[in-house]
Amino acid sequence: MTDPGPLVGVTGATGRLGSRVARRLAAAGAAQRLLVRDPARAPQLPGAASVRAPFADHSAVRAALEGVPTVLTVSASETADRVQQHVSFIDAAVAAGVEHLVYTSFYGASPDCTFTLGRDHYATEQHIRATGLRFTFLRDNFYADILPVLAGDDGVIRGPAADGRVSAVAQDDIADAAAAILRNPGQHTGITYSLTGPQALSLDEVAETLSAESGRPVRYQRETVEEAYASRAPSGAPRWQLDAWVSTYTAIANGEVAGITDDIPTLTGHPATSLAELLRDGRSAYP
Repeated sequence: MTDPGPLVGVTGATGRLGSRVARRLAAAGAAQRLLVRDPARAPQLPGAASVRAPFADHSAVRAALEGVPTVLTVSASETADRVQQHVSFIDAAVAAGVEHLVYTSFYGASPDCTFTLGRDHYATEQHIRATGLRFTFLRDNFYADILPVLAGDDGVIRGPAADGRVSAVAQDDIADAAAAILRNPGQHTGITYSLTGPQALSLDEVAETLSAESGRPVRYQRETVEEAYASRAPSGAPRWQLDAWVSTYTAIANGEVAGITDDIPTLTGHPATSLAELLRDGRSAYP
């Protein structure tokens, strides 16, 4: 019988990324505690027990993480108080005696990066560092999986990305990398990985790839920043959300998300998945 090893905590196990990691760990025979908001929606996996522990519920998180040495912290859903939720979770993890946090951050996270939510990730990283916990940061680039949904019903991707490029990464590749780290966390202590796809594509090239693989005509229409805010304002989204949407494109325009690393192949033992491969294999995490 295979030794399951130390218990691993996984947050976001009902989501697209966390569930992928949990399934990989289960396949490897790992013992898991899945921290979720709704246990009824949690995947039923061998060696895994689900516990209700929302990020902001300090006492529930602390109780859920008792006896769990290593935790994958998939960043919380995008909200105005996301950093505060992360801080609450991290402090509860410390109180519970967690030893190592593996945190899904953002590529190029910094206090002044163009993508506004990347600043939230940087603030979270800094808080983790300040606790003295062992850590590993997975700085994921934009998900290749979401590129198809950038196109509207009319098949047009609109945004102020100019001629910039993005090395978007497949969620399956991120899950493979995270699972590999969680099986041997000590080998990755204090390391920040930048997870990217194998190509840096312009949005014109993204549109061409979507067209070729889906058979649906897709094109990219450049907007100014002012046009981008105006075209999204009717959604009624709060300003922080509009800033995040628009800065997705301006980060591409500024060249901040165009780098390509070898971290996916190094961690997983296989090449990073291209957008064309992702679409062709039907493995996109989004409709």
